[in-house]
Amino acid sequence: MCGEHIDLGLLDLPVYIYGSREDHIVPIDGAYASTQALPGKKRFVMGASGHIAGVINPPAKNKRSHWIRADGKLPKTHAAWLQGAAEHPGSWWTDWSQWIKAHAGKQIAAPKTYGRGKYKAGIPAPGNYVLAKA
Repeated sequence: MCGEHIDLGLLDLPVYIYGSREDHIVPIDGAYASTQALPGKKRFVMGASGHIAGVINPPAKNKRSHWIRADGKLPKTHAAWLQGAAEHPGSWWTDWSQWIKAHAGKQIAAPKTYGRGKYKAGIPAPGNYVLAKA
């Protein structure tokens, strides 16, 4: 990347990999290929729909569905993975939320003020870039 060599095999972290079944930007086979390229403990979940609708539909909307393979196996191809996967109604966010909670550290309170030391607080959210004319 940017002229630097990256060895993904050196990564040492759990990975949650998501792919949307009908995604035209990140085709599902490409998303699934990450399961073969990344080392360590991985979880792959496939969501229904495309790049936007499959990702952003929150649990409260009770739309779409997602597929999970209960045995956790990650065969070489997405087609093989799908043969052992089961469809679950609703958003994949609930699964991700449970997964990330199991991998998170201790929760801490957000700072009451922003900026510290030489890093002073900047412009309040959402920032001034949203006011810029294209």
